[in-house]
Amino acid sequence: MDNDLSNYRKSYDKGELLLEGVPENPLELFQKWFYEVDAYFSEDENNAMTISTIGKDGFPKNRVVLLKKFTYEGFIFYTNYNSEKGKAIAKNPNVCLSFFWHGAERQVIIKGKAEKIAPNLSDGYFESRPKGSQLGALASNQSEVVPDRAFLEDKLKTLEEEYKGKEVERPAYWGGYIVKPVELEFWQGRPNRLHDRIRYRLQDDYNWEVNRLSP
Repeated sequence: MDNDLSNYRKSYDKGELLLEGVPENPLELFQKWFYEVDAYFSEDENNAMTISTIGKDGFPKNRVVLLKKFTYEGFIFYTNYNSEKGKAIAKNPNVCLSFFWHGAERQVIIKGKAEKIAPNLSDGYFESRPKGSQLGALASNQSEVVPDRAFLEDKLKTLEEEYKGKEVERPAYWGGYIVKPVELEFWQGRPNRLHDRIRYRLQDDYNWEVNRLSP
């Protein structure tokens, strides 16, 4: 197999990101970018983000999850605490999140520490999910080997019968994490590969140092 992709070319010309005028707090810039992207490209799943963890085998691993909330404190997503990513976070809470909004030619990379959110917050989100998604969380021992697809579907059918007419309680092994950022980098595609890169780093006094990086 020999697939040469060297002739793939794209010109980036949809925006600019200048150091002058960016807010002191990067979460304000993230909010501005997110709502701009969501307004113009609402057909995309703009809250999809890649999370990178360091596994027990020492290798980094990326996967896509959905951002469910962001505040000045950080970025919240939900998962199975016993999953591969959950076990990796338990061992090493340093993670990296990234968003790539291709329509707007923008990327955001976030380094931070992940920690579990309060159980009552996880309860509240779990209760808001469709019942099928609630039962899916019970049916799947995330990241564990299963014999086939039918095994999962049969398990779900059994749970559907068990919980018919009954509420589903959040299992203790499922809930939310908040990633509290220590560094954010905003990337705006520009012509001739001279892309704009603005990096924020959290300082000891909890202010943010802001720098422009070479592309």
